Amino acid sequence: MKRADNFLVFAALIVGTLVSVLAPGASAQTGSISGVILDLNAKPWAGLTVQAVSDQGVKQEAKTDNDGRYNIRSLRPGVYDVTVVSFPPPNDKQPPYQMAKVRVQNGEDAKADANFKEVLAKQGAAAQEQAKKQEEEKQKFQGMKGHYDAGVGFLNQAGQAKTDLAKAPADQRDALKQQVKDLADKAVTELEASKAAAGEKDANLHLVWARLADAYDADGRADDAANAYKQAIELKPSAAYYNNLGGIYGRAGKIPEAMDAYKKSAELDPTNAAQAYRNGGITLYNAGKMKEAVEPLKKATELDPKNAQAWYLLGAALVGSMDYKQVGSKLEVIVQPGTVEAYQKAAELDPNGPYGQQAKQGLEALQQIAPGIDTKIKKKKS
Repeated sequence: MKRADNFLVFAALIVGTLVSVLAPGASAQTGSISGVILDLNAKPWAGLTVQAVSDQGVKQEAKTDNDGRYNIRSLRPGVYDVTVVSFPPPNDKQPPYQMAKVRVQNGEDAKADANFKEVLAKQGAAAQEQAKKQEEEKQKFQGMKGHYDAGVGFLNQAGQAKTDLAKAPADQRDALKQQVKDLADKAVTELEASKAAAGEKDANLHLVWARLADAYDADGRADDAANAYKQAIELKPSAAYYNNLGGIYGRAGKIPEAMDAYKKSAELDPTNAAQAYRNGGITLYNAGKMKEAVEPLKKATELDPKNAQAWYLLGAALVGSMDYKQVGSKLEVIVQPGTVEAYQKAAELDPNGPYGQQAKQGLEALQQIAPGIDTKIKKKKS
């Protein structure tokens, strides 16, 4: 009898074990909300953000895909408000639209669809007119962006072709020059079309004007480029825009205008003023105005003392500003204060680079024309 009891206990343990293995694990029961949203033309509307808010205030979101479908999963049972909380550009300023109030149950998928063409029809003529304007703005935005992207693409290709031109052998340069011209022409055409497609109050219009200015510049149309940057600046004063405008004026030989633009750039963005002063110094240096270049290059080195280019150019500008005096029958050189130090600093910062090498050559030249000057280069601290 005792053995039979033991057997029954053992059997009960086996059955219990099998039940625990075969029974499904307990888990929280949830449901979902899904649907399809159509735009003002009854076509799938992608990029909308749909939000479900429970009666307890819990929020969950999903975006519509290219077919206008969304699916908000893992929702606890309850009643939910389903709302489109954000729209893609150019409709991104639209207020939220409440689609429905639905009940979610365990293991079920509640539906909440919206057709904004039907919604609009129910709202009357005024709403339809407003929607028409919004659709027109959407089409304008898409047209503007398409032309803008194409224009920037051609502009980048023109830049690469210009880089290749600088390295090309003589027999390939004519073909590359023509390639740069053709690509710049295409960039101008696309960006002009982008500007035409943009509305007068479009927030992106300053960007279109700026890239159009770059395209005009690449196409050799300096006056058009300068005017385009002025339009961009009028819409959004920017240190970068003034800096680029200074470069265009400088290459066109309009030195006073260039320096005014660089000054404005430095004022608008003091943290990057060194770049504006350096570019101003380069403009004067390239124009052969060595004495005038010294002051902006000094400011550039003060604001950015680790820039080897600025130190080398300062040294070169000081050499170009040297004075001479007659001593008996000889003409002696008067080396400007700071010349040697500027070259030494460039060589220290860029010992193996182009500016460091040119600075070393400058120091050697100074030794030849003014013997006795200490032109030793300090070793860079590790």
